[in-house]
Amino acid sequence: MAMTEGLVPITRTYLARYYDKYPLPPLPDATTDLAARLRALSADLAAVAPIAPDEELLEQEAAGIPAHKIDENLWKNREQMEEILFLINTSHRPVALQQKSTPEDAEIVCTLDDIEAKLKDMLKNLEQFQLKNADNVFNTVMTYMPQDFRGTLIRQQRERSERNKQAEVDALVSAGGSIHDRYALLWKQQMERRVQLAQLGSATGVYKTLVRYLVGVPQVLLDFIRQINDDNGPMEEQRERYGPALYTLTKLVLAIRLYLHVSLARYGQRKIEKDDAAVLQQAVVIYTKEFLKFTEFIGEVFVNAPFFISAEDAGAVDASDEYKETIIPAGKTHEVILSVEAVNSYIAWDFSLQQGALNMVLDIGFHVEYISPSGEKTLILPYRRYEADQGNFCTVSSGSYKLVWDNSYSSFFKKVLRYKVDAVPPVVEPALSATEL
Repeated sequence: MAMTEGLVPITRTYLARYYDKYPLPPLPDATTDLAARLRALSADLAAVAPIAPDEELLEQEAAGIPAHKIDENLWKNREQMEEILFLINTSHRPVALQQKSTPEDAEIVCTLDDIEAKLKDMLKNLEQFQLKNADNVFNTVMTYMPQDFRGTLIRQQRERSERNKQAEVDALVSAGGSIHDRYALLWKQQMERRVQLAQLGSATGVYKTLVRYLVGVPQVLLDFIRQINDDNGPMEEQRERYGPALYTLTKLVLAIRLYLHVSLARYGQRKIEKDDAAVLQQAVVIYTKEFLKFTEFIGEVFVNAPFFISAEDAGAVDASDEYKETIIPAGKTHEVILSVEAVNSYIAWDFSLQQGALNMVLDIGFHVEYISPSGEKTLILPYRRYEADQGNFCTVSSGSYKLVWDNSYSSFFKKVLRYKVDAVPPVVEPALSATEL
């Protein structure tokens, strides 16, 4: 049983005291003003040509209330940046701009090129920020997991899940999915990650086969990852503190996209005036500058956030949990046979030798073999001598797997073996229900 003395459950009050040390600098007043001006310019262009249905939907989104969750807003900003970059890509610009028909056209091209460069840099920074933040959260959780095959299996499950998610995105792109379609899928996948994190906390769903292997995990950790993303959970404090600034930036990037969409669609009838282009350029400068400052700030807050006190302060985990101990006499072996009913199960082990009275370095032979239902033996892990080892492999056949510790080469010395082994059934990712979504 893991020692949990000293671990402090995270609460909104606890986070509030921490966030007091990290006040977010206010956004410039121009942030809101520029968003309003761009939306007004977009509305004026309705006199040139009627607003199309897709433009109307975009205008409604720009005028609406952004999503409440911070990470959903980050994904929304990524989507808008990509949509803008698609709009102003050279091949998608109006013919007059592609040909730079007049000096005025050439000036607009320079403005669009500058906007493109700034948004590409910001998009790259945001992508890296999200990847780093996701890794930090997962690695923080794993720090408190038992450092044996249970943690290894959860890491492998995550890696397999991420490969599957990327393949799903690639398939959508190959099928001609739009930017909006891709980001709808990416957000759905983000929600799946949340569900899986909660399942790890309650040992259900994708991790239900690991229920009995989560002994040794501090209960406070399980409680934390089960409720971390609740609407009224600890992260609500974060949303109230830092959400409004992000919501303002989300509305600004939506206003930028709306104006570009409407103005470029009507460029053949009314060219972008110099003053309007200046407003647009200023909006992009402020947006990218303030968004970068926000991600740098919130990244520092996230990294240092005291979700748990240190493992050292909490007390060391009792490593004796679930381990067995046996004496292997000189010239003898010790065998354990594990039965596997399903392919893609895991055979996992963790063992070490207790130091002898003579204080000498000890080792022992170890190998794993597969025994088919007909009794045929196949070597899975070749014989090798170890002082200690931890490992696992994914099975490709059902049947019996024999783990053998071999002290037959020793003529005089017995070995005290401390070990843990198990056959873990395959974990299967669940389909999300409408309620979970």
